[in-house]
Amino acid sequence: MAPIDSTASLLSRQSDWLASYRPGLRVLEQGTVASLGDGIAWIKGLPSAAIEDILLFADGSRGMVFDLNRDRIGAILLYQTPTLTAGTLVRHAKHSLSVPVGDEFLGRIIDPLGLPLDALPPPKAGGRGNLEKPSPAITQRDFVNQPLYTGIKIIDTLIPIGKGQRQLIIGDEGLGRSAIAIDTVINQKGNNVLCVYVLIGQKRSAVVNTIDTLRQSGALDYTVCVVAEANALPGLQYIAPFAGCALAENWVAQGRDTLIVYDDLSTHARTYRELSLLLRRPPGREAYPGDIFYVHSRLLERSTCYNADHGGGSMTALPIVETQQGEIAAYIPTNLISITDGQIYLDSSLFSSGFRPAIDIAKSVSRIGGKAQHPSIRNQAGKMKLDYLQFLELEAFTRFGQRLEATMEARIKRGRLLRELLKQERLTPLPALFQLAWLTAFNLGFLDTIEAKSVTTQLLKLQDKLVSSALTLDCSPEQWRQALSLWLEQTPGTL
Repeated sequence: MAPIDSTASLLSRQSDWLASYRPGLRVLEQGTVASLGDGIAWIKGLPSAAIEDILLFADGSRGMVFDLNRDRIGAILLYQTPTLTAGTLVRHAKHSLSVPVGDEFLGRIIDPLGLPLDALPPPKAGGRGNLEKPSPAITQRDFVNQPLYTGIKIIDTLIPIGKGQRQLIIGDEGLGRSAIAIDTVINQKGNNVLCVYVLIGQKRSAVVNTIDTLRQSGALDYTVCVVAEANALPGLQYIAPFAGCALAENWVAQGRDTLIVYDDLSTHARTYRELSLLLRRPPGREAYPGDIFYVHSRLLERSTCYNADHGGGSMTALPIVETQQGEIAAYIPTNLISITDGQIYLDSSLFSSGFRPAIDIAKSVSRIGGKAQHPSIRNQAGKMKLDYLQFLELEAFTRFGQRLEATMEARIKRGRLLRELLKQERLTPLPALFQLAWLTAFNLGFLDTIEAKSVTTQLLKLQDKLVSSALTLDCSPEQWRQALSLWLEQTPGTL
């Protein structure tokens, strides 16, 4: 009887399932590649696809919807196999692009899709971050109130940067724009700031040099490098800065401080122009599409300082842009100047004269960094920028053989000393305590007797004395004066 009961039970279950079954159709959208070339795929079909949706090709390639027309879709390729041809089937992934994020990416070199480029196993992701994300609301933001030290004397004293600021580095090629960014990353060692360095359209030799420099200085331990080389697909070069931003935003959401370098956005703008023209978008000024300003603004607006209610983290951005023959009024540079909170301008004539870093004080500005500067450094820096600019004007008169009175001669001598003090070699970032020390010594006149050729030697001696001292940034001006006076008495004529 048992088998009969078992059969009856099975028939009963089948009857129940048939009674509850409701027939329906499962619709799967599918398109085909109509044409292909230059990192662009034109696709027929997929009527429900939206801008920035991911497309999966039958051969394993991947793309992203970039343009919508009445009869076809324009997609940029993010990964392309050799077998991708016209007629390949395409389906809609039903989601937008995201990248893996997490602490495991620190010390790694990855591409904009999160895949490793350093011959190591893929990092274990702690989650995923969307490449496109709205910028923080004004109610989530806080005032920039903490300094981010670059370790570069002329910047930390005269053009200071705060955590959450967007400071543009601008100048011709070969003047040391990337060197400033690399020094800033190196100077974050021990400061609990996580860094993302995005390399866009760079030659492999330049990429290798940057990574080796960061590795040798120990900065790669707290840095992730996002690389889209010059031979990478244009689509990868386009999404590279957004991928780096998504990585940094993951840490910011945890209340941590981050620094992101975009090297450089001129190449990114040219890549976007290339993709747009291939997709037959109307060209505008200098053949750039009209929305290039929106592309960069929606990227840089995501850098900010959050208030305590939203974690208190910050993302400081250092976008780099190239000028041609010092033309600061070109289209892309003026766009980025208007988006950012200030700029560090490098001048070719200063570079040729031996003033390194070749930062033009007259054209450089930090609109909010001074509010984040430590009070002691801000008080000592004071009118130094204005005094230095006045010295440059006075020095111009001496070129015509003009005779100056004694007070003017003294001001010129003091200005030339300051110019020597502001010079600095690459890969030698200096702590904030040293910045305050030389500022105080200069303002008190303790350096007036130093010859220009011995400035570097005297600054090294000052740095050595600071190591064994108990001075801090919070010490009073009188404490600093007494310490500097004591050091001067111990070794007359020198620090």
